[in-house]
Amino acid sequence: MWKFSHWIFSLVAASQRLIERRLTRAGMLVGSVLIGTAALGIDTNLTVAYRIFAFTAALLMVGWAATALQRGRFSAARHLPRVVTAGEPFSYRVTVNNLAAAPRDGLALIDDLADPRPPLAEFRARMRFPTYRLWKRLISERKACAVDELALPEVAPRGTLDVTVRGMALRRGNQHFHGITIARADPLGLVRGLTQVDAPANVLVLPRRYTLPPVALPGSRRYQPGGVALAASIGNSEEFVGLRDYRPGDPLQRIHWKSYARAGEPVVREYQDEYYERHALILDTFAGSQQAAAFEDAVSIAASLACTVNTQECLLDLMFVGAESYLYTAGRGQMTTGSLLEVLAGVQLCASKPFSNLQDAVTARRGLLTGSICILLAWDDARREFIRVLRTLGVPVLVLVVSAEPVENREPWLHVITPGKVAEGLARL
Repeated sequence: MWKFSHWIFSLVAASQRLIERRLTRAGMLVGSVLIGTAALGIDTNLTVAYRIFAFTAALLMVGWAATALQRGRFSAARHLPRVVTAGEPFSYRVTVNNLAAAPRDGLALIDDLADPRPPLAEFRARMRFPTYRLWKRLISERKACAVDELALPEVAPRGTLDVTVRGMALRRGNQHFHGITIARADPLGLVRGLTQVDAPANVLVLPRRYTLPPVALPGSRRYQPGGVALAASIGNSEEFVGLRDYRPGDPLQRIHWKSYARAGEPVVREYQDEYYERHALILDTFAGSQQAAAFEDAVSIAASLACTVNTQECLLDLMFVGAESYLYTAGRGQMTTGSLLEVLAGVQLCASKPFSNLQDAVTARRGLLTGSICILLAWDDARREFIRVLRTLGVPVLVLVVSAEPVENREPWLHVITPGKVAEGLARL
């Protein structure tokens, strides 16, 4: 049943895509009349609808045959931005070259995005029972971007045309572009001939971000053993203070040789241990597909917090569990905030592992953390125990729960955010 349903739904989606590309609006109207008269004109003795059927069929056949004369020779290049943000429009340039010796008019540019139809394994995992309504919803969830068709002006022989294409970033993720299709309608304006140009590209859609009020992060500055691991440092990394005279016992590798040569006496570099804040941004990925909307809001909250925290004066550790436990550090010579957003653009749900994996990963770094921000998808026994352990270990915690389920008898420090009302929930922090 699952294979047959997947095949039928895929065939319907492919047919719909072909009709939308091949037929103009007038062609779709003629096609609708063709289907209607085919049903009404079965008995030719009772109705003359078969005549309309024959006429519309002839129109479409002539239009389809004429599309062979409408194809041209084109090349195209797309100039995409590297990243865009979910929920925001974007634009990019496309250069179209007419390789033919004749002008071309009545053209339309169609950007070929990656096929959003899910494979059979995902189709079975995301549905309890196969219905076309759920199939369309699944296809919609797999589209990261939407790009509208663009009408092109006339292109001169051997001419070049630069146009601006506008699109909308729908949701975070990686959007692949296969190629560019140049469409031109037949003289009747019913059927379009298509010329496909290979132009593969990718654009990364970053998570949606919200404006946050001033958030007082928990914790205070703490000495970090070993300092910050910079690009060329080995062992302890300390902050340079200045130069001073040599004292017996100072290591030779700290001698400042230029000052030694100028002064004639040993001069060494003086350092001091670094004290700074290190916060953990903990993202809960343990949920099923039914909580996909809440998870997307949780990722958006994590992205908003990552952009709000000033990583010039502290470190921010992004921690979550996927195929394994992941840790990404931003600030003070490490990753940038933009890099954290790119990581969050690819985070996926993890339903195959227990929540204890995240707890073990966080508690293993408890000695380095001055505070933590936990973004959870539920408030059950496992998550309550996790927060209790962190508080017992002396790690200050800011807890955000993104859930549509009401939380009874919640503590004053627990913030519950309803999915779909993230901006209102964050305003109350």
